[in-house]
Order: sequence, then C-alpha cells, then structure tokens
Amino acid sequence: MESTSWLSAGLVYLAAAVIAVPLARSLGLGSIIGYLVAGIVIGPWGLKFVTDPKDMLHFAEFGVVLMLFLVGLELEPDRLWALRKPIFGWGSVQLFGSVALMVLIGLACGVDWHVALVAAFGLALSSTAIALGVLAERSILGTTSGQAVLGVSLLQDVAAIPLLALLPLLALAGPHATDGGWIAATKAIGVVVLIVLGGRLLLRPALRWIARSDTPEIFTAAALLLVVATAALMEAVGLSMALGAFLAGVLLAESEYRRELETDIEPFKGLLLGLFFIAVGMSIDFAVVIAQPWLVAAIVVGFVLVKAAVLWAMGRAMPLPRPERPVFIILLAQGGEFGFVVFQSAAQAGVITAPVSSLLVAAVAISMLLTPLLLVAADRWWIPLLAGSKRTTIEELKEPQHASVIIAGFGRYGQIVGRLLYANGIAPTVLDHDAEAIEALRKFGWRVYYGDASRLDLLRTAGAATARVLVLAIDDVDRSVEVARMVRENFPQLTIVARARNVQHYYELYELGIRMIERETLDSALMSARSALETLGWEPHQARTLALRFRRHNVEQLQAMAPHRKDEAKLIAAAKQGRQQLEELFALEREQAQKRQARGGWSGGAESLSLEQESAPTR
Repeated sequence: MESTSWLSAGLVYLAAAVIAVPLARSLGLGSIIGYLVAGIVIGPWGLKFVTDPKDMLHFAEFGVVLMLFLVGLELEPDRLWALRKPIFGWGSVQLFGSVALMVLIGLACGVDWHVALVAAFGLALSSTAIALGVLAERSILGTTSGQAVLGVSLLQDVAAIPLLALLPLLALAGPHATDGGWIAATKAIGVVVLIVLGGRLLLRPALRWIARSDTPEIFTAAALLLVVATAALMEAVGLSMALGAFLAGVLLAESEYRRELETDIEPFKGLLLGLFFIAVGMSIDFAVVIAQPWLVAAIVVGFVLVKAAVLWAMGRAMPLPRPERPVFIILLAQGGEFGFVVFQSAAQAGVITAPVSSLLVAAVAISMLLTPLLLVAADRWWIPLLAGSKRTTIEELKEPQHASVIIAGFGRYGQIVGRLLYANGIAPTVLDHDAEAIEALRKFGWRVYYGDASRLDLLRTAGAATARVLVLAIDDVDRSVEVARMVRENFPQLTIVARARNVQHYYELYELGIRMIERETLDSALMSARSALETLGWEPHQARTLALRFRRHNVEQLQAMAPHRKDEAKLIAAAKQGRQQLEELFALEREQAQKRQARGGWSGGAESLSLEQESAPTR
C-alpha cells in the first residue's frame, strides 16, 4: 500500500475500526480486541490492504503518548508522591522479579546470557496502552488494582533509562560501547531534568500568554505542541516518548489550564490509540508463527506464566482485594509495545539476531492480542470463582428504587451521613462500587447496593428521576466531578449535597452550579482548633463563636475567589486580603472579649446562637 494516498489509507483504517469495534463490543469482547482484529484483517496476513505496518505503528504510538499525558494531568505531585510505594516499590518487584526468573529459565534452556537478559527485560514490560485503556473502559482506574497497575506501568516507563543504556553495553561492537552507554544515560538524565525544570519555570507562563489571545484553536495547537515537544526530546535521547509526555502532564496537573488541556487532547488520544491497536494487529509476523508455532507458543505461555506468578505473589502481599487480582495479573502479565522497541534496538546493536527479534516481537504481539480474551474469560469464570459465596451477599441494584435520598459512596464520609438520616427515619438508597467494603458493611446491617454511580442507567434505577437529594460522597475526585456533571445534565431537579476532598475539588463542583458543598476536613479541623483554644484558656462559648465566625468567613472568601480560580495573581491578592480581614476581625473580637471579661465574664450565648444560625445554611 506504499503508493496509496493518505486519503485511501484513512478510508481503510476508519472503515476497519467502524466495522470491527462495534462488532467486538456486541460480542462482549471489548473495543481493544476489535481494533486488534481489524489490524490483522487489513494487514499483510489478511486482506493485504496494508503491506508495511511499521510506519503506521510508529505514528500511532503517539496515541500512547497522549494517553500518558492525560494520565499525568490527573496526578498532582502530592498524589504522585503518595503512589511512590506502588511505583518504585512494587513496580521494581514486578520488573526485576520477572527478569530474574526469565533469565534463569533462559540459561537453563541453553540460551546465551546476552540474549536471555535482553529477552527477559523486553518481555517483562507490559502494554501501558492496553492496561490503561482497559482501566478507563471499565472505570476502575481509581480502584486499588487500577492504582497498582498504574504504578507498575509508570515504573516500567521510568526503567527505559537504564534499559536502553544497557543495550550498547551488551553489544559486541568494540571497546567504546561502555562509553557510549554512559553518554546515552547522561543525555537521558539531562533531558528529564530539562523537562522538569522547564515545566516548572516556563509552561504555566507560556500557557497563560497563549490563553490571553482568546483563540481556542491556538490553545489546542499549543497543547499538541507541548506533548509533541516533550515526546521528541525523549525520543532524541532514546527514551520512551510516553514518559516525557507523562512528566509534562504531572507538571501541569495543578495548573489552572488542566481541564482545557484535557478537553483539547482527549479526541486526538482516542483516535490515535485506536490506530495504535490496529497497527499492533498488522505487525504480528505470522510467518514466524507458522514456521515455529510450538516455540512461539512456548515463549508466550512461558513468559506470561512467569509474570503471572510474580504478580500473583504481589497481589497477595500488597494486598489487593481478591476479586480485583485477576484484572491486575492479566493486564501486567502481557507483553508491551515498548518490547518492540527493545528488541528492534537490540537487533540493530547486534546483541540479538534479526530472526530472534522477529520471534520475540511476534510473541509479544500475540500476548497483547490474547489479553482482551483472557479478561473476558476472567470475568466469566475466574472472578466469580474468587468471589465464591460473596456474590450471594453482594446485592446488585436491579429493581427501581423510590427513596427521596441517594447516597453515592459509602465510605467513612457517606456512612456518617447515612447514620444521621437513618436515625431520623429516612432510608436512603446507598450505592458503592467496592465489593469487599459492601460485604463488610452488610455484616453490620447496612443495605448497600453494588454499583458504579457514574453509570447513567444505574442512577435511573436508583430513582434519580424522582429523588430529591443526592449525597455525593465518592472518594475519587474525578469520578465525583463526573457524577456531578452527569446528574446536573440528566436530573436537574435533584439537589446535590457534595463532599469536597480539597479546595480544587470544591471549585470544580462549584463551577457545575453546586452550592451545597462541604470540605471533608473543615469542621473536624475547626473542632480541633476549638479544643486548642479552650486548653489555652478561652471560654467554651467564646471558642465556639470564634470557630463559627472563622467558618463563615472562610466559606464566603472561598465563594468570592471562585470566579478568579484560573487567575493566579487575582487569587493570591484575594487570599492575602481575606487573611488580613480575618486577622483584623479577630483582633477586634479579642478586644471586645477583654472588655466583656472586665465587666463580669463571658456571655456569648445569644451571639453564638445567632452565628450558628447564620452559618448553618452557608456552604
């Protein structure tokens, strides 16, 4: 298809995707396997519409790059630091544990140690594209297993630095291999440092300047330029393009332009990811498979089982909930797209031969093709087997409900709300998606339904069309905002009483028109402050009044700052002004308190009650 125009090529790819993906989803196989099958059908071993898929595979890898950039945007530095254990701890266990076992097996089979080491490293890597694609498709990125998969996948991308530096060291290309390896490693580290420093110092001012042009298409172009530039820098030093895009995303995770960047890039990501999976399907060399079918099968089964054993042990030690372990194991036991790069680079460096490279590439591609099928099998047999009797205790929401209140999320926050409602004779419809948590709650007599509140059909069944109040108590910030947006669009009569994890979450909910928002730590922190004041000698009534006054002022200031949340200068100015006003207010309060004490002690009952009444409806 070398001489075919891009118009014709686009027609072939789009037609294949449009036909294969809906067909695969209708069969319950998922969209990813639809793309893979489409690639096989139109590729050199199918209808031969495409005879050389390498260029398309390289181009479509940009879909993985965009996906990692969007993942980075969802991970504020604080949240990324919180994931340090699964990334650097469990990620290292998976990578080096799998490599060690596969090297030992290779040596036992008489394979040269150079070949065994390269093959082990390449096969130990997993497909970030498939893993994150499945997590997004199933809406389980925020679960324990989803975060574990993300952490291990990120470590694998980080491991690209020493891994690619290792290849020249293993090559039989003369005495300068070591120097070249260390030079490559130094360049790689330098580029990573450049991206981090440049992101910290330049990205936000540049985006702010571009945004002032008030030209949406230019901002979209700038977003794509940012991703392309970071990816190009990483590729120039032989590193994973996806890692560079991920770093850029993390650096902008706390930026005021985060949502705009997500909105602009999301359409490109979906399309290019589909092309990537089609290209993977086309790249499977069935000539190698036909020539040595048993050897290919042995390699595929062997490395998948080795990685699965390591991951199974990790799942028990982490620990992961039993029903979540199959997805965790299957998504990380497969080979990955970066394995293609490793084996091709190793062949070019002379570490392995071209036939060995083709054999390993075919094994990786087949494992990626089998992954969606293994997931379907796990859904039907493995997960129900692990769940065992639990499936009988977990009640799924099937019958329409008619309660006036729906609680979405029944963790530590939602349970307190539920207890107060139950104590006052109000029985809400409670939804939660954590199977093990539901089982534990039902032992204590709670009737909690298993279900994801981000599903529109489930909300309809829960009675969202007739209910009066939705208590939004979901832990995950992104899912919380997603549910809020969906409810506002589809059930406008439903009043949302929302929990905010932090100020950023508060603003995102506020922008959706939600006004009954409570930050989860505000009142508990104020209670602690009251206790501290009373310990220092303040009268209880006085401490309560000061806490209520602080609460009212804080909430009013937060609402006043909401229109300026994307303007850092105005936000800082408003925060400083609010802090000064609060200090002046409390200075006056202390002066008045001293005068009251001089007249005969504190008598703040009436004022305290008035403040309480004023602050109660304020959100």
